[in-house]
Formats: sequence, C-alpha cells, structure tokens
Amino acid sequence: MMRNRATFIGFGAVLLWAFLATLTVGASEVPAFQLSAMCFAIGGAIGLLWIAFGGNGFHVLRGISWKIWALGIGGIFGYHFFYFTALKLAPPAEAGLIAYLWPLLIVLFSGLLPGESLKPLHIIGALVAFGGAALIVGGGATAFSGVHWMGYGAAIICAFTWSGYSVLSRLAGKTPTESVAIFCLAAAGLSLVAHLGLEETVWPTGPIGWGSVIGLGLGPVGLAFYIWDIGVKKGNIQILGVASYAAPMLSTIILILAGYATASWILLLAAALITSGAALAAFANR
Repeated sequence: MMRNRATFIGFGAVLLWAFLATLTVGASEVPAFQLSAMCFAIGGAIGLLWIAFGGNGFHVLRGISWKIWALGIGGIFGYHFFYFTALKLAPPAEAGLIAYLWPLLIVLFSGLLPGESLKPLHIIGALVAFGGAALIVGGGATAFSGVHWMGYGAAIICAFTWSGYSVLSRLAGKTPTESVAIFCLAAAGLSLVAHLGLEETVWPTGPIGWGSVIGLGLGPVGLAFYIWDIGVKKGNIQILGVASYAAPMLSTIILILAGYATASWILLLAAALITSGAALAAFANR
C-alpha cells in the first residue's frame, strides 16, 4: 500500500473520532464502562464480519505473538480505562488537556522508529497544533490543583498508553489489521468487568440513546481503530500525529451543528493553529 494512501486512510480515524463527543452526549445516560463494553462489542463484531466475508479469513490470526495481543488489548482498553478514570478524579478540562498530549508524544516517539527521522519542524508543528487543541480541550481549565493529582496521573498514563500503542504498532507492521477485531472484543470483556465492579447498569433510552451507542460502535469506537491501525503501520506517522489535533476542533464544530455547543472566536483561532501546525509538519516531510 502506498504511504500517502495509508496516511489518508489513517486520517479517516481522526474524522470518525470527531463524532465521539456528540455521540457520547447522545448516550450520556449510560455509564462510561458499560458504554465502552457495548461499543467495543459492536466494533469487534463488525471486524469478525469483515474477516468472515470480506477479509483474508480467520487463519491470518494464527501464530500472532502474545506480545501483540498484550499491546493491542492493553492499548485500546488501557487508554479508555485511564481516560475515564482521569475524568472521574480530576476536572474534565484539565484531565482532557493532559490526555490530549498523545498526538505530540506520537510525533516525538516516532523519531525512535527504524527508517523514521524527526525534524525540528515536526516538533514545532506538533506544539503549535497542541496550542490550538488546548484552546478547545482546556478552554474551561483555570488552574491545576494538587488535590487532583491522581486524576492528572491517570491522564498522563492515558496519553502515554495511546501514543505507545500507536508507535509500537508500527514495529508490528506485519500483524494483520484483522487482529483489531480481537482487541476490541477483549476490550469489551474487560470493560464489562470494570462496569460490573464500579458502576450500576443503565440502558439507553429512546432512538437517540440507542442510535448513539450503535453509532459509536460502528464509527469512533469501531471502524476508527481498524483504519488507524493501517495508518500508523503503513502511513506517515508524524503527519498523523499532528493531524490528530484536528479531532477536538472538528468535534467542537459538530457539537455546534448538533446544538450542544455555541460558536466562538476560540474555535477560529484553534483552527488556524491546528492547520498551521499540520502544514509545518507536512512541509518538514517535503
């Protein structure tokens, strides 16, 4: 697969993640880990259907090392576990801002990969884009208090978990993307265990609630993981890292269109910073 095409496919995951906030609002009555279990189950199910009817068959899953299973399951479930934990133990704005260090970490860690080179413009572009994302994600952040240190710690682990998973997936480039279906199903099982131990079951109500759950499972918590796997394994991982900062901007636009948020000058400034950061990273590759 051509590198540019794989990068473009990987960016599709960023576009799908832009719908995460709006669909999550639609299913807001469902507890976090229960919602994860339901969505991961749907995401894993569509992967099994793809393998059975459109992929390369289940035989491609044979012989995959336990290290790959640990990486995939730990990365997908671990990110969400620590993210939800951070939101419970710290103010959402501050926790979200820390957690969204993962695209910058991807850019930095990618320099350690074989055949990759990290240039100053990559770092500058990532920092500029992070500044734009910070305006949106951390817009309500006023101060970081030591009282919430456990939540901040969980957010940091969250950022390192997803960036580590994304970069290390590059080293597992020969592992078929079909394996993501098993990652999702395992994450669904672990989320169910966390739900049963930490939450009370609340089912979605009405077509909006159920539609949001299904939409999450098909898109941001389903298909997105498969195409992100293709992008980080075969595409330009530095461009994908910087471009990932477009997710909170696009997410805010969708929230505004859905009537869940209002437009502001912050969005325009954030868009300019994120676009500039991505342009700097692209220029570095040229």
